[in-house]
Amino acid sequence: MTASSVHPAQVLLGAQGGVARLPVCDHYSGVEARMRKSLQLQAELAAEFGHCVFDVTLDCEDGAPVGQEREHAALVAALARGAAPQARVAARVHTVDHPAFANDMATIAGEAGDRLCHIMVPKVESVDDVLRAEKALLDAGAAHLPLHVLIESPAAVHRAFEIAAHPRVQSLSFGLMDFVSAHGGAIPASAMGSVGQFTHPLVVRAKLEIAAACHAHGKVPSHCVVTEFNDTAAMQAAATRAASEFGYTRMWSIHPGQIRPILAAFAPAQDEIDQAARIVTAAAAADWAPISAGGVLHDRASYRYFWQVLERAHQTGRTLPETVRPWFID
Repeated sequence: MTASSVHPAQVLLGAQGGVARLPVCDHYSGVEARMRKSLQLQAELAAEFGHCVFDVTLDCEDGAPVGQEREHAALVAALARGAAPQARVAARVHTVDHPAFANDMATIAGEAGDRLCHIMVPKVESVDDVLRAEKALLDAGAAHLPLHVLIESPAAVHRAFEIAAHPRVQSLSFGLMDFVSAHGGAIPASAMGSVGQFTHPLVVRAKLEIAAACHAHGKVPSHCVVTEFNDTAAMQAAATRAASEFGYTRMWSIHPGQIRPILAAFAPAQDEIDQAARIVTAAAAADWAPISAGGVLHDRASYRYFWQVLERAHQTGRTLPETVRPWFID
């Protein structure tokens, strides 16, 4: 086998090869009309970019009308079953201590588990909550499904490394507004805004703890929402900071207008993509031995970094140079 025929991920990622490469945007909707529109938009952008560039998470926690939780879970299961074959559809269920949780899992994971990419569990406080959710998955016959969890309290942040270490957990998300309100007024409301959430020390610390826990255990850190959904500049700025300063590789969207700004913020710049393509193709030609490029030494450590730049470019719908496109053909 020639060097060029060996896939870079096989050569470079090693133990990191098991890390999930998820779309950088996770879009939430809970009202029936919006859930249907979200799935339609996902299909349209998949056609535009050639592959799925964001997940659609159908929401039971905030989407189900009080008293109609069973009906809403049945609707979510039906929408997931009816989604296009290439769709990436997830569901957020109620908290593990909510009366509707067991039915959510039995209905959604049990009836549509083969069409889901994951289940999101909100307000996870400890590994015990993960174990309870995992048992519900197994009882529903959905042993293959990963769990994504929401970290929303100071105690949960304290346990983030333990939670991230659980093999069923694929991603940790930060629940900003619940985290702020859990402090009983000790954190001002401004810390829930698109700017204040990046400056208040307790919020910054929580974000960094969650990102660090994910990277320590090969999981995906997913950044919180920006509630100013009509302010594209605020959305773009927040997403850029989450990606470039806080170590997040994924972010929530709560409005269709936020999806493209998230994709743009998490995408590498074109000059980074071009540089990465040159270095990785030269490395493959050298059978992955060290090379000099522009007077700079590169070896497998930097090859790994530049390969991940190319992966992120692909995830965010960027056009890849011809030399590396064959590696990204499904």
